[in-house]
Amino acid sequence: MATPSKPVIAVDVGGTFTDVCLLDPDSGQLEVAKVPSTADPIDGVLAGVGQAKVDLAEVGLFSHGTTVATNALITRRLPRAAMVTTRGFRDVTEIGRGTRDDLWDAYKDNAQPYIRRRDRLEVTERVDHRGRVLTELDAGELRDVARILAKREVQTVAVCFINAYANDANERRAAELLAEELPDVRISTSASVLPELFEHERFSTTVANAVLSPLVAGYVEDLAQRLRTEGYRGDLLILHSGGGVMTAEAVQRYAVRLAASGIAAGAVAARHTARAAGYQHAIGLDMGGTSTDISLIHDGELRTTNEWYVEYGHPIVFPSIEVLTIGAGGGSLATIDAAGSLRNGPQSAGSDPGPAAYGKGGADPTNTDANLVLGRLGRRLVGGGMELDHEAAEHAIRTTIADPLGLELHEAASAIIEVANANMANAVRLISLQRGYDPREFALVAFGGAGPLHAAAIAADLGIPTVLVPPRPGAWSALGCLMVDIRHDLSEMFLAAADDADPDVVEAAFTRMEDQGRALLEAEGVASDAVALERSIAMRYLGQWRSMEVAVTEGSGLDDAVAQFHREHEREYSYRRDDAPVELYRLQLTASGPAAELALPESEPDPQAAMPEPTETRPVWFDDRSEPEDTPVYARDDLRPGLAFTGPAIVEQLDTTTLVPPGVDAAVDGTGTIHMTISQQER
Repeated sequence: MATPSKPVIAVDVGGTFTDVCLLDPDSGQLEVAKVPSTADPIDGVLAGVGQAKVDLAEVGLFSHGTTVATNALITRRLPRAAMVTTRGFRDVTEIGRGTRDDLWDAYKDNAQPYIRRRDRLEVTERVDHRGRVLTELDAGELRDVARILAKREVQTVAVCFINAYANDANERRAAELLAEELPDVRISTSASVLPELFEHERFSTTVANAVLSPLVAGYVEDLAQRLRTEGYRGDLLILHSGGGVMTAEAVQRYAVRLAASGIAAGAVAARHTARAAGYQHAIGLDMGGTSTDISLIHDGELRTTNEWYVEYGHPIVFPSIEVLTIGAGGGSLATIDAAGSLRNGPQSAGSDPGPAAYGKGGADPTNTDANLVLGRLGRRLVGGGMELDHEAAEHAIRTTIADPLGLELHEAASAIIEVANANMANAVRLISLQRGYDPREFALVAFGGAGPLHAAAIAADLGIPTVLVPPRPGAWSALGCLMVDIRHDLSEMFLAAADDADPDVVEAAFTRMEDQGRALLEAEGVASDAVALERSIAMRYLGQWRSMEVAVTEGSGLDDAVAQFHREHEREYSYRRDDAPVELYRLQLTASGPAAELALPESEPDPQAAMPEPTETRPVWFDDRSEPEDTPVYARDDLRPGLAFTGPAIVEQLDTTTLVPPGVDAAVDGTGTIHMTISQQER
């Protein structure tokens, strides 16, 4: 797709706020709007568009990240669904792998399947592991099943036959018969959703796709219709969990790909910020009102995973950006546990009643209340649109934390923030050190409504030398929706020893997937010369259960792929076995095309830029100070590219507040990003 000449819109719907970014490609002007999220997300989307004073008839592109699918799986507010499977296999989704989320808690069961047992019906059919049809599908039996499903008013069906990945003839026939008997019911087949070995993962992914299909497809259809009613005539692109966008038509088939749509946007935005600032290794810290999402960029690329879940025991096997989410946000509650220890999160005050400082009846202290009491937050947020109640915040911290622990008010507030920072630092260690990456070699990209307030302290704890704060941190996740390509992930099973695999057969399989990828992108308006194809092979040591993905290029031999596998295995797991046979498991292809070529505003840095006058000066408590320190407060718009200064300083703007602690050097680059340098002394 060509660069749009008209303004483009990106929308990210969060649990507390809906963020809207409006970018004019010609002038580079970027505007943001922030409105409370609504029960019907579309109402919030249109309210944000209205606040931004956008004429949708003049908009060239609308890109959207949504939490509709994620929230549906979490809350289990799902449509009536059924599963049709091979006789004897109705309990595959319930048996799973026999593992537990908490190995040591014998009383904690995994979540129940998304489709209850009485709605998982069996039919007679059988295909062996080589794809030979041993028993044809019993059409009469299937029609009887369809009549039962009609009586139960089922809205969606997952067809999951054993070994359908090797030959889907029986599944396709079942889908045809069900479509005849149940014309208004959505049907998902396992071979079309995930044509891979391991029936539990394939069945689980197909079931998730089935239960989400009516909700997500309906949501996208309703949004598209309401946008058209408001005058929009361009493309509606939806961000998917793999870090690309899908058209509304593609969502109809792969609804499950939107199960992590919202959190993927922030990771994509973090990658863009790091690249623009010249960093190939970065960690994204997206701290909002309820949670913090942490992502990792290595060599300029986001780390991805091929298996993840919303609830343990129900895997979704689609490529997804690996994001670690913890319950740490501005609204996270500070409590004292039964042992007398201070805790922070994962419980949250949410948006209603919210922190005590919001004045909506909240009585429990939160991170927002602590930052307000410490002077790090001002009494007005969202450009003056929200007034904070300092006295209510003090009362909540004093009665709940300070008095019970025998602490001064500022000591209790500081302790609340320190616990929150420690929780986030530990999460960063999990996604970096546990994966074989040293965080000291990375930059920390801090955004979200609360990320820039906490970033410097977290970086100091981890030894991270640089913190990057983008120009519009609070709405940066929304902008991530505009920084991605149209993308499809394709795969084929290919079980063979690397030494025995025929390179010509491997090449033929990749060629088939490339042809399919080109066809999908062509249907979505991507020019043939703009298509990018990336190959990879999932490999493992013979006898291993899990595989590791290795990137390969056209023309490279399998020997090169095996050598790369050994290196990646050593980095990830700290050992390699060069003498052990390696097995190919799956061939994978990513087909992508640019949704639009968009450039954010950038100015030439002025090394002579003068420090602006502060909007105010207020006392702020810092961790290593026995008294508050008078700290200047600056408006973000007054910090010109090229400006350099040293903390303490507070930078305020519509969507967030940035804290520059004492002794930390800060500079503003040409894109408006603030670079904070954490010195060895600070670390």
